[in-house]
Amino acid sequence: MKKRKLSGIDRVSEKLIHYIGTNGSLIVHTIAFIGIFSLRFFAIPTEEILLILTTALSIEAVYLAIFIQITVNRTTESLAGVEMDIDDIQEDVDDIQEDVDSLETNIKGISEDYLEDSSEEVDMVRVLKDMEGRLKDLQRDIIMLQKKKS
Repeated sequence: MKKRKLSGIDRVSEKLIHYIGTNGSLIVHTIAFIGIFSLRFFAIPTEEILLILTTALSIEAVYLAIFIQITVNRTTESLAGVEMDIDDIQEDVDDIQEDVDSLETNIKGISEDYLEDSSEEVDMVRVLKDMEGRLKDLQRDIIMLQKKKS
């Protein structure tokens, strides 16, 4: 799946979304909260400090909600692409399964035809049986892949 080209605001929001979940963000927020509460030492009334804090937290909550929704939208878009890829793989696996079934039927028919022939043909039957075993292994692997998809 190819990555879409991001606009300037998309790049900025991408960086902010990434930054918000870091230790640096935690430190910046801690310093900001300490700074807001330290306004009390500058004779600013507690009511005004709480008003500033409440306003800042409300604005931050709105932006966090927007960033969360952006992330959800991008994840949903990405999962849709992955789902399409899985459907394509499933179609390929189904085609391979049909080919393996056809080959197995042909090998069984050829094996039965050669069972009555000379020792050289017995070697051929041994080779064909080995191929049949390998095809069964492939079938088992395909079934495992199908189960993983489910």
